[in-house]
Amino acid sequence: MLRLLIGSILMTVAQLSIAQYSFSGHVQLDDASKIFGATVYISEIEKGTVTDKNGYFEIKDIAQGTYSVQISSVGLAELVETITISASSVGSTFILEEKAFDLPQVVVESVTMTGGLAGIKNTLGSAHYIGQKEIQKFSYTDINRTLRNIPGVNIQEEDGYGLRPNIGLRATGSERSSKITVMEDGVLAAPAPYAAPAAYYFPTIGRMEAIEIMKGSTQIKYGPFTTGGAINLISTPIPSDFSGHADFIAGSDGYKMLHANLGNAHKNFSYLVETMQYSADGFKELDNGGNTGFNKEDYLAKFRVNTNPDAPIYQSLTLKVAQASEVSNETYLGLTDEDFNANPLRRYAASANDVMTTEQDQISLTHFIEASSILDIHTTAYHNNFSRNWYKLDKVGGQSISAILNTTDQNDLLLGAIRGDVDRDAGLAVKANNRAYFSRGIQTNAILHFNNNELSHKIDIGLRIHQDEIDRFQWVDDYGIEDGIMKLVNAGVAGTESNRVEVANAVSAYVQYKLKWDKLTLTPGLRYENINISRKDYGKNDVERVGTDLSERANEVSIWIPGIAASYDLSEESKILGGIHKGFAPPGSKEGTNPEESWNMELGYRYANNGVSTQAVVYRNAYSNLLGSDLAATGGTGSQDLFNGGEATAMGLEAEIRYDILYQQSNLSLPISMNYTYTNTTFDNDFESDFDAWGNVNSGDFLPYVPMHQISASMGIEHDKFLFDISTRYNTKMLTQAGRFDEGNNFTDAAFTIDMALNYRLNKELSAFVNVNNLTNNIYIVSRRPAGVRPNQPRVFNVGLKANF
Repeated sequence: MLRLLIGSILMTVAQLSIAQYSFSGHVQLDDASKIFGATVYISEIEKGTVTDKNGYFEIKDIAQGTYSVQISSVGLAELVETITISASSVGSTFILEEKAFDLPQVVVESVTMTGGLAGIKNTLGSAHYIGQKEIQKFSYTDINRTLRNIPGVNIQEEDGYGLRPNIGLRATGSERSSKITVMEDGVLAAPAPYAAPAAYYFPTIGRMEAIEIMKGSTQIKYGPFTTGGAINLISTPIPSDFSGHADFIAGSDGYKMLHANLGNAHKNFSYLVETMQYSADGFKELDNGGNTGFNKEDYLAKFRVNTNPDAPIYQSLTLKVAQASEVSNETYLGLTDEDFNANPLRRYAASANDVMTTEQDQISLTHFIEASSILDIHTTAYHNNFSRNWYKLDKVGGQSISAILNTTDQNDLLLGAIRGDVDRDAGLAVKANNRAYFSRGIQTNAILHFNNNELSHKIDIGLRIHQDEIDRFQWVDDYGIEDGIMKLVNAGVAGTESNRVEVANAVSAYVQYKLKWDKLTLTPGLRYENINISRKDYGKNDVERVGTDLSERANEVSIWIPGIAASYDLSEESKILGGIHKGFAPPGSKEGTNPEESWNMELGYRYANNGVSTQAVVYRNAYSNLLGSDLAATGGTGSQDLFNGGEATAMGLEAEIRYDILYQQSNLSLPISMNYTYTNTTFDNDFESDFDAWGNVNSGDFLPYVPMHQISASMGIEHDKFLFDISTRYNTKMLTQAGRFDEGNNFTDAAFTIDMALNYRLNKELSAFVNVNNLTNNIYIVSRRPAGVRPNQPRVFNVGLKANF
């Protein structure tokens, strides 16, 4: 009897020891959104799977025991938890948090415009969030391509690589992105955003974790530019544990890209190091040969110390340091229409020595304190240095290259010299546009949030003390040209072309109150800007800056900028939203120049349910004074003086729809999207302007470089092993000077492009990548400025590997 009992027990134990169970559950965001394609991996047994469209996963044939499970998804922080597998195991739900922010998820809203993936659906104005998953689909290094599926974005291409983007929002004007607020991690990114907002530096999009675009009245807290909107680029966050990422991509025209980062987080100390390096030989064909490409290098490091996560008062201190450099063989010199038609990729011989060199350094120190359960305070001190020298052909025979290419019938000999067909002993002026910038300040915002009966309250208060400067110390070298080869005749003296310093001091503050009552949400807000911009011009004969020929000027403005936004929930799936706010842009240092002012209104509808999401917004911006800037990039003199343009009106429609055709399927996704933008922008009075892009304006003339219609569409196939995506964009032709579409030939071409990309998962850590941009090799005129006709980038192929560890 005893022998039988012992045998039975041993048999039961043996059966239990070899019993196999399964581990299943769901992976989602904290707002209950299911995550498709998340990796679930048990390292002890080297088994894993990916979640389906419902966020569901199951791993079978697991022996009873305790294991460590790793759950990860692109753009989200990896989660590691201990699990116990037994006969009584039940399905689990795992919550992943966004990793785009170097703070606990509970405080993300205090330091971002949209609140990330979880918060975007609750924004009151028109807002968009491009997360890491979207960025990785095509792995663009060109911000123009990254933003092309966002309605309401106006882009004027220039060099084909996005090195110096021209971006506008809601027809603000796109010149050097000088009419929108651009930030990196919530800090103003332009080299001198008040004194010289034309952004000859733009953060490298390839190293960013996410991008936020905010339009409408809720963006007044992100000044100084409040008319069209704001863009916030979110850099790679410090990881939650030891991990890294590396992309290696190569392609057409000698293109090479390396993006790598590595970091770790301990209980009270965390770090991240990162580099982004990319280059190309260029796609333009320089007469007599030569490189027309570029080389860019970015380096970044972050270090954070913090209290224990469960401390009564949580605090963190994050140091961010970064350095970026660029050498690009770019020019302001375009082509005549005749030469463009013969070979749109040609570059004239006289631009052979044109090159831009830049250096940028940034440092910031950010303190965060969760003072109580209802109060968060976020403070950042920052200092950015930027220097650049764009050495480029400026004049021939005393005439600007813009004037020569605009009046070719009157300048045969000068144009011949530019082409290299006519020899000249001298008279080709190559200007060294040598400038140094700094931008520094301290900003803080406090958020108080609490509930009172059925009411939810949030009070957001911010203050920024800021200073920036641009220092011009330029000169001109005189060249001759013989047999198409540029030859230096006389080297200029530094400081003898432009020798002046412009400084801006600004204090800004805002308060915004968000009240939610049942289905209604109201957000009134008020911004204040006090700006003093002064200039010291030492003249062309005082290179030592003694002050013997000093002239000074200054301009000051103080302004209150109100706004209110509202939304009403029609149901759990839909809402209406709207708002009105004052638009503003600083006036520059020229006496008598008024700030740009407008009143802006929007009204929209948003819906999301059962795999469908859509939004439609109409807006109207009524300018009482529109400003234009004298930039060399627009064919002007490059003084950067601002011009009063009087009254103007911009109105439009922004519509988008996204739908997953295979919404009901569990292991395959077929997302499609379509975006449409209609824009109508006109001057409302007659005037004569020295601003080249405007010229003589009549009431009813359209503003330049704003397409009336823009359409983009994309479609993808998402499987647990691969992602295949196709993206298209079309926009109608744009005026290149203020006027009418039935007058003259001052137009770009209508533009249509198709991009395709495939990401294939080889294993848990490694993916292969291939893409083609401009599939049909459609080449068209993207601009007639700064000087002559310019092409888009032709078809290019790229292949690479992406590794996560």
